[in-house]
Amino acid sequence: MQHVLILGAGGKIAKLTETMLLAETDAMMTLFLRHPEKIAVSDEQRETVVTGDAANADDLAQAMKGQDVVYANLAGSNIETQAQQVVKAMNEAGVNRLVWISTLGIYDEVPGAFGKWNHQMLDDGYLPSYAAAAKVVEDSDLDYTIIRPAWLQNQDEIDYELSNKGDAFKGTEVSRKSIAAVVTSLITDPTKHIRASLGVNKPNTDGAKPSWY
Repeated sequence: MQHVLILGAGGKIAKLTETMLLAETDAMMTLFLRHPEKIAVSDEQRETVVTGDAANADDLAQAMKGQDVVYANLAGSNIETQAQQVVKAMNEAGVNRLVWISTLGIYDEVPGAFGKWNHQMLDDGYLPSYAAAAKVVEDSDLDYTIIRPAWLQNQDEIDYELSNKGDAFKGTEVSRKSIAAVVTSLITDPTKHIRASLGVNKPNTDGAKPSWY
């Protein structure tokens, strides 16, 4: 039985992941977030809600105790600080496995017209801060997997393909449910994609921008 700490548990992808973990595993989950009113516990035997801030070392230190895997579904202008605190807390607690949600474009890996559009849409400090956070994770000694989703949509589907760091990013969009499925697969088998950075997109969605723009 795994113990999984979910940071940013009120996010849409995190909630989908929680549902999948309840259905497909026997994992015990600690749901860590600043605003606990954002979530409803489905299984009180397997889910524990902890109020905390991922930029706060003391909050993280308490939540890390006894965990096997940390899944970080974090966001915000202080994402680099959050990454630093998460890595520090994991090292101090002796927790090695981290699944970190980032974004496409942090390596300037998105080609062509879509790459230019993506930069225009995100390059107001968003991409540099997420790139800096990913570097903190990559510079650590942790067994990390960074996930770089394409632009997110809410289709009720699991349909994705992966690309590796150093590859040109594929496609323009992907469902949140697909990202949750990737996270669930990594938690189910934490030996997969160690120290990897994965681009995730829906196949056959190449273009200059996502379909809804």
